[in-house]
Amino acid sequence: MRIATWNVNSLKVRLPHLLDWLRETQVDVVALQELKMIDDAFPHDALAELGYRAVTNGQKTYNGVALLARHEIADVVRDMDGFVDEQKRVIAATIGGIRFVSVYVVNGQSVGSEKYAYKLRFLDALYDYLAGELEQHPLLAVGGDYNIAPAPEDTHDPQVWEGGVLCSEPEREALQKLMSLGLLDAFRLFPQAANAFTWWDYRQAAFRRNLGLRIDHWLLSTPLAAAARSAAVDLAPRKLERPSDHAPLVVELADT
Repeated sequence: MRIATWNVNSLKVRLPHLLDWLRETQVDVVALQELKMIDDAFPHDALAELGYRAVTNGQKTYNGVALLARHEIADVVRDMDGFVDEQKRVIAATIGGIRFVSVYVVNGQSVGSEKYAYKLRFLDALYDYLAGELEQHPLLAVGGDYNIAPAPEDTHDPQVWEGGVLCSEPEREALQKLMSLGLLDAFRLFPQAANAFTWWDYRQAAFRRNLGLRIDHWLLSTPLAAAARSAAVDLAPRKLERPSDHAPLVVELADT
């Protein structure tokens, strides 16, 4: 099974990219973030033509997450129980015996801002939510835009980024707390080239100059991580005209 996570940064704009990419790669499961559309506007028919089913948790203009699959999708849950939030950032479902979660973590704007405090609250709630998911689902895969670069080597220039939003100590501690549940960073299970990123700003020719951050992740439960066979960022969609500022992260899993 090949699984991917991709912040498409507006599915309306990026739908042709997504359809072409699915047609070419034939990945089995995709966690999407930043749909920026309501559920009723989601392009189910276009995806069905390629053999994909989809469940969504959409929102007009902002946020929105989805799970796509070439297999049956069951036991769908939207949002985090007990965390009151108008923003649509979480969806979970069971696909092929694996529990998948697509999550879009708050950006946080700047350290010390109200949005930063909201981000830390969201991450605390996510910890409790995933702890509950793990109790019920030993095979758990949490893919998404976490808006956190785990370590200095996950930024193109630590001197620029260290201590700021996406790279502050409280954010990284919150990510490590999630992983302390028994979740492993799939990307780091395998040797990777230096300066491997998943996001590049649209400004300053950042992609061409590889001025990026690794902020999109698959976190896998320990038994599922044992089935991981590879993890890589697919740069091809980022090279297209009018691309998302993120590239897909693809993980291959052996049969579990």
